[in-house]
Amino acid sequence: MTSVDFLAKEKIWFDKPRYDEAERRFYERPNGCSQAAQDVGGNTILQDIARARENIQKSLAGSISAAADQGEIICRIKSLELENHSLHKVVEDLRAALSKLDCRVSLLEKSPAAVAPSAAYTNGTTVQQKTSAPVKDNEDDDDDDIDLFGSDDDEEAAQLKEKRLKEYAEKKAKKPGIIAKSSILLDVKPWDDETDMVKLEECVRSVVADGLLWGTSKLVPVGYGIKKLQIACVVEDDKVGTDLLEEEITKFEDYIQSVDVAAFNKI
Repeated sequence: MTSVDFLAKEKIWFDKPRYDEAERRFYERPNGCSQAAQDVGGNTILQDIARARENIQKSLAGSISAAADQGEIICRIKSLELENHSLHKVVEDLRAALSKLDCRVSLLEKSPAAVAPSAAYTNGTTVQQKTSAPVKDNEDDDDDDIDLFGSDDDEEAAQLKEKRLKEYAEKKAKKPGIIAKSSILLDVKPWDDETDMVKLEECVRSVVADGLLWGTSKLVPVGYGIKKLQIACVVEDDKVGTDLLEEEITKFEDYIQSVDVAAFNKI
């Protein structure tokens, strides 16, 4: 007998692994369902917890914002109350002032005779009112007091007044007055570039007058080699004028062509 024939007659369970796998699956199926159910239940619980936490957080945030809004509303209410109180006070003051004015107006309307005082006010000064009869008496008294022939007292007063006026005039005449002065800058132009500028300046400074004082001078180029003399002086307005200076300076015709006023300032 061969080995193959022996194996053919031997009863062997070749499909055992397949049946074992099926049995394992059969037993694992209930356990797997319960595990899945447990997982699903746990997930629902976790979801509920998360939702509860979210709701709690939202409620807390809402309460905080509500508290903040409530605090702001309270502050606004307090400010409005203070403003209302101040407005009430102003209204009360205005009412009191109006009531006082009404009382004064009513008093003025009821008693016009008492309002008219014995002394009338004109531009802040009181003027006493006089009746016609006393005025006539006063006029008669003034007529009686008139002295047609004058008196010695009037003559003495006139002499004293004349003496004082004379003394005042003498005192004013002795007091020195303010002398008006001016500063003048003159431009003195020669005929050509061959003119002796030193001699020209000597001629200008030779002009002498009461109230005239010569100052500094300098040569200013004009063009083509020609220079003009620019000289300053101080004059008294009542004694010396620009016309007099020009007339006196232009007398030196050999050296001077023209004289111009470059600047004129009051001192």
